[in-house]
Amino acid sequence: MSETPSTDISHDQHAVRRNKLAEMRAAGFDPFRANVATTHFSQDAKALYVEGQDNAVTVTVAGRLVTFRVQGGSSFVKVQDQQGVIQLYFRKDVLGEERYLFFKKGLDLGDIIGVTGTLFMTKTGEITVRVDSFTLVSKALRPLPDNWSGLTDSEQIYRQRYLDLIVNQESRTRLMTRSKIVSQIRRFLEDRQFLEVETPVLQAVAGGAAARPFQTHHNTLNTDFVLRISLELYLKRMLVGGYDRVFEIGRNFRNEGVSRRHNPEFTMLEVYQAYSDYRGMMTLVQDLLLHLVRDVVKPVETEGEGENAVTRPSMRIKHAASGEWIDFAAGWREVKYKDLIIEKTGDADWFSRSKDEKVAGLQKLGLYADPKWEDFELTNEIFGKLIEPKLIQPTFVTHLPKELCPLAKITENDPSTIDVFELIIGGMEIAPAYSEQNDPDVQRAMFEAQAGEEQQKIDHDFLLALEHGMPPAGGMGIGIDRLCILLTGAESIRDVILYPQLRPGS
Repeated sequence: MSETPSTDISHDQHAVRRNKLAEMRAAGFDPFRANVATTHFSQDAKALYVEGQDNAVTVTVAGRLVTFRVQGGSSFVKVQDQQGVIQLYFRKDVLGEERYLFFKKGLDLGDIIGVTGTLFMTKTGEITVRVDSFTLVSKALRPLPDNWSGLTDSEQIYRQRYLDLIVNQESRTRLMTRSKIVSQIRRFLEDRQFLEVETPVLQAVAGGAAARPFQTHHNTLNTDFVLRISLELYLKRMLVGGYDRVFEIGRNFRNEGVSRRHNPEFTMLEVYQAYSDYRGMMTLVQDLLLHLVRDVVKPVETEGEGENAVTRPSMRIKHAASGEWIDFAAGWREVKYKDLIIEKTGDADWFSRSKDEKVAGLQKLGLYADPKWEDFELTNEIFGKLIEPKLIQPTFVTHLPKELCPLAKITENDPSTIDVFELIIGGMEIAPAYSEQNDPDVQRAMFEAQAGEEQQKIDHDFLLALEHGMPPAGGMGIGIDRLCILLTGAESIRDVILYPQLRPGS
């Protein structure tokens, strides 16, 4: 039994379903006041079945009706819960004629039911619940789209994510994988004695990044605040306070553009380790990503065909955009930012060129060059447009220009760069990391030296904290949404966020 998602039929079905609900209530039954005490999720229940021991195990499961197969005095039904789908077998001679008629006539696709029964295996080998009793616990008054094509408006997929999750297994799997990724990140860091903390979302100064914040006002305090654009500066205060290993997984907010890789509200992991540096963060992030690929994504590869086919664990995942296989088990490349720029421009003297020469160099490469840009901005345009998108395999790009981040230590043998890396995988930045600047005087000078429209306001309280002494440390940020794009093969950040920001619907 299926229901075709068209406007007229949907309207008719809505009326029919409301009539059914009215009849139930008139007969003294309200499904919205019913409940069921489940014993198992679907897959956990099926795992209890022992071959050859039909009807030996009793379970109570619940879920949304997603298929009907009515066959006279018996019916096969499938319900979907958090873990997946399980088949149910209804018989009139077990339920009785009245209850079986209610099942056939009163229920619709999309209704949520609970059943109690015993496990058996059908002739086709499917583990099924032989239903002894059932309860309708929620009546769906609107019909479901019968499959993915039922959501014809691309934005409806995001506006009505609940429908997407019901009918699209790919979305369900992807977003559940996201939850597992976040959970495993926490376990990984806690196993290494990192403490999870929470820092303010409402902040007086938008620090830690160069971005436009959302602004708000607290009435009682009569004070303007911003929604944080970064977790960094408050986490570093924790280092001053004696928390040597800290992390936070939290939301950041930036009042900027929306794209395939950007959402105004996004999730970041930031982690800080005292007595470490950017190289310590290299080891940490590589170990973390290897763990996530191996234990969460669990890719496999098949060799051979037919009876000779052998499936084995793999550490490769396919890059959605290019189709190239990303090999996490291979050696991770490390290369300096300057070397990549020189390689791309073919100019060994690029960094000593005048601004006018750099503008001409960008134009020669087919890039737009605004004469108002600073020298480092011109160079970084080459990196962002021509180099980063081509770095598909895991690559640590090190020693970036000091102007790109005022919060990192300056490289001792090259004062034009800082001790940092950006981990690029799949053509996008996954994790920047620094040897954190802990000299309060240098930090103040670097803040004050920032220029241009993206100049950060100076967080004087943070500088005061540094003057009390912050240990040397390595720090790193990982964009959770981008990480999930990479590990799940998603095409857009919207596909890995349950509820991305959209313009208000009509």
